[in-house]
Amino acid sequence: MLLASLDQTIFSTALPTIVGELNGVDHMLWVTTAYILASTIMLPVYGKLGDLIGRKGLFIGAISIFILGSIVGGLAPDMTWLVIGRAVQGLGGGGLMILSQAIIADVVPARDRGKYMGIMGGVFALSSVAGPLLGGWFTEGIGWRWAFWMNIPLGALAIVTAIFFLRLPKVENTRPKLDVAGMGLLAIASTALVLTTTWGGTTYAWDSLLIISLIIATLVAAVAFVMVERRAVEPIMPLHLFKDGNFNLTTIAGLITGIAMFGALAYLPTYLQMVTGANATEAGFLMIPMMAALLISSIGSGWLVSKFGRYKWMPIAGTIIVGFALVLLSTMTPTLAIWVLCSYLAIMGIGLGLSMQILILIVQNSFPNSEVGTATASNNYFRQIGASLGAAVVGSLFAARLTELLTERMPAGASGAGAANSFTPAMVRDLPEAARQVVISGYNDALTPVFLYMVPLIIVAVILLCFVTEKPLATTIERDILPETRETDGATYVRLEASTAADGVEEKPAASARPLAPRT
Repeated sequence: MLLASLDQTIFSTALPTIVGELNGVDHMLWVTTAYILASTIMLPVYGKLGDLIGRKGLFIGAISIFILGSIVGGLAPDMTWLVIGRAVQGLGGGGLMILSQAIIADVVPARDRGKYMGIMGGVFALSSVAGPLLGGWFTEGIGWRWAFWMNIPLGALAIVTAIFFLRLPKVENTRPKLDVAGMGLLAIASTALVLTTTWGGTTYAWDSLLIISLIIATLVAAVAFVMVERRAVEPIMPLHLFKDGNFNLTTIAGLITGIAMFGALAYLPTYLQMVTGANATEAGFLMIPMMAALLISSIGSGWLVSKFGRYKWMPIAGTIIVGFALVLLSTMTPTLAIWVLCSYLAIMGIGLGLSMQILILIVQNSFPNSEVGTATASNNYFRQIGASLGAAVVGSLFAARLTELLTERMPAGASGAGAANSFTPAMVRDLPEAARQVVISGYNDALTPVFLYMVPLIIVAVILLCFVTEKPLATTIERDILPETRETDGATYVRLEASTAADGVEEKPAASARPLAPRT
């Protein structure tokens, strides 16, 4: 989790310098979007395969792919290769995120899982502080490419520890039937959707042939995906998941949270550098209040859930707090005191810490252990789709509005100080005062209204979460229960009995059990 979440945040402070050096400000959003999109596509794949064949081997493979992407990014000579490296990292990073969460469910009952999930959220918060700081330190010191190189020793350490210390249930399913058609259609739909939101209204007009074609491709692939999943033996995203009310409610709320979180946070460090004049390292320090608040509220909420077993109020309160923070962020001005800005960020952190991990816990508590990876991955998929949409839409709106404002306001002759497409924070600080004020006001006026646009979505999420059913949290793991057949939603599931193997816990089908998948 540390590897994957660190990589989502380490480029936030380094990004302005990277795209300036590689002359690619207009492609800035792809450095973030490529990673999120690739990891999103892989989430259901890792989730389903983990349920079918076990998670340990997949976990090690995901780390290896992540390291390969880091090598490609570290050697990137231009923006194209940088984006490719980030995409490869995402192919592995998606596995790190989902498998980390599913592995916790393999070994910890739902009632005790809250405090563990809280710690996972704390790791995310820790990396969110360390990431911007490391990104700033590398940028101003040994070079931004070390944001990639550092993943190699960390990844190697993660592989070694996983090999020797990770003890997980093994599922004896030597010939799993992969839903290849479902995987392909899901990838097409996800990619077409993100490209639509990325290019629409900026690079291409909304009524252009390309954008219309992408919208049609998204709809056709989505419909075809549903049809394939209805007939697949081992569907990558089983449709019976959507018969569970809590799954639907938390999934939609998670998608909205993803839009708000990644849409807001992806560009805040850039804003801090360009508007306040902070260097990359200082911008990282300015994010600490938010992440410290997220760390405290995430671990605290997990502890409360494990102790009292009550959880419904947490995501509701957290989402309300996130909405309030977005309203506050929309009022930012270039002259706003730094401590006030940091307090706004801390409020956002409290809200996110109360809601993120609890939504995952609610989903995991709604399904048997044999499906926990698939259910968790499906929920995370839609949250990541929200993250992709948030980063893409906010990035598109921000970039288009920024270009428009700079073109309108830049004094005559000031463009010689540097093309807008190659602005770096250092270059902005060296501009003549009149031109510098234009850039500062442009960044502020381009970004702050976007925060307010997301508030209606947050209100919808709060209303949906009020309808969540607070089911008692399980105090045992399914494999600890004697074999029996369970029927739910018209499908029959078979519980597994556990036996202890030399290298950990091995799951074996009960004598009367045949399929691990639902049979209708």
